[in-house]
Amino acid sequence: MERVDLMPPTADDDAAPRASEGARRAAHADAYATAPLLNCLLREVALPVPDENADEDRNRDRDRHHRSEASRTYRLPGTDRLLRVHGTRRPTAPEVRAEDGTWRRLGHPELVKLVAEELRRHTGVPNQELPAEMADSRDAVAALLAARAGATPPADPYLRSEQSLLTGHTHHPAPKARGTGPTASWLPYAPEAYAHFPLTLLGLREDTVVEEGDTSPLDRLATAPPGYRLLPAHPWQVELAARSLAPAFADGRLIRLGTTGFPVWPTAAIRTVYTPAHDLFLKFSLDVRITNDIRRLWRHDLLRRSRADRATREAFAASATPAAPAAWLSDRGHRTADFAFEELAVLVRDGLHRHLLPGTTPHLAAALTEDYEGNPLAATTAPAAWWEAYLAQVVPPVLKAFAHHGVVVEAHLQNALIAVDTDGMPVQALYRDAEGVKLLPEVTREAGWERLVYCLVVNHLTEVAAALTDHHPGFTPWPAARRELSRHPLPEVQALLTTPTLPAKTNLLLRWTDADGAAARYRPVPNPLAET
Repeated sequence: MERVDLMPPTADDDAAPRASEGARRAAHADAYATAPLLNCLLREVALPVPDENADEDRNRDRDRHHRSEASRTYRLPGTDRLLRVHGTRRPTAPEVRAEDGTWRRLGHPELVKLVAEELRRHTGVPNQELPAEMADSRDAVAALLAARAGATPPADPYLRSEQSLLTGHTHHPAPKARGTGPTASWLPYAPEAYAHFPLTLLGLREDTVVEEGDTSPLDRLATAPPGYRLLPAHPWQVELAARSLAPAFADGRLIRLGTTGFPVWPTAAIRTVYTPAHDLFLKFSLDVRITNDIRRLWRHDLLRRSRADRATREAFAASATPAAPAAWLSDRGHRTADFAFEELAVLVRDGLHRHLLPGTTPHLAAALTEDYEGNPLAATTAPAAWWEAYLAQVVPPVLKAFAHHGVVVEAHLQNALIAVDTDGMPVQALYRDAEGVKLLPEVTREAGWERLVYCLVVNHLTEVAAALTDHHPGFTPWPAARRELSRHPLPEVQALLTTPTLPAKTNLLLRWTDADGAAARYRPVPNPLAET
């Protein structure tokens, strides 16, 4: 695993140390931004080729005690260039083959230019927006690193896990892009910068309220004056929608009620916050593109969410066992305004404590692949036992929901939490976010299974297995995964264990071709389950 020291620098009035620290952060920002972009390029476009310098590279790496960083070479079919990278799960140090046969190192800006030219030729489609997002993503990481240097991580290990994702989506070309606004507009609300802040409180005139489900937790956050209902809002949300909301403030449909007297903590999802004081999650609309979509609470999603949430909640309740006591964090209801349905929507989600086993500590699954204090994956000294326990918690609820209830849970890393006991062993899985849930027969069984395999195996298990292997070289995770999957008598499981490839979402090509944010196209990648 790539180790990056993010501790604050020692105070020094000397200009040279300050310049050195700036250069160090710039290099780290390049590395964080380069890895997911390379992952996309290598998965979706590049073609692996034998490296005639492999023996030389291995000798060099052995001498430097970096055997795991041995290079790999690829051909880019659009530009017919040779690209060499180092490392595996987090590829780094990209080099392009020059005409004279030497290898020339690429910085992040040069890599972006190379990728853009390759995709233009490969797809025949131009795109001016995505290269700018790639650069913005890198600059966002640099801003986050600088902010972290002067910030204190949360004391709660769960919150630390939610706020640890400096890499973010490991197979997205611009995972940290935050739209076109200045850094000052989003940095105060960035989970990666250890942000916490009060919510904006609005009063919504009663005759304009639209709500569904259980929204009573909102009314316990503060008190609205007579004739109004309380509507909490994300401060960034209010700033982004200021122009469109101005008429409602002017005619009294909306009034400002100040801010909450307690802080909330943004989670990895950025627009979803957690309030420990009320053990409650709240999800908001943000008119900002983050990864593949504009992060708004879309009307059509809100209108179908209650059905999807109810089906998933019932599936988890029916499938939970003492050995696998999985929980679903229910999206209980939403409240908004009839004149700004999507802009002002707030979603109420279950908190943690009503679902957690006593004496356990939850961690975001996506955080297990990153570095943060208290990471139970990094701390374990028994990788085989830890991995078997992890599989026994995260796999059964997803497969049972599909097999017995026709529910396709979006079981990717950011939608899964793992609770561990006092020894750091996984003892419970918690899943969340009904927006990504698909129901049969709204989607075909084949399409639902493909989505499940991508989210659970390719996005989730593959990344956690690779992180565990990084910490314990020589550990082989896939026999245990085969055993766990084999316990479930689904006709699709046998095919999953034997098919040579698995579906991997093509986020780079989706963004380059400007596909709909909810679209999914897949490319086959080698199946580690079949290779075992």
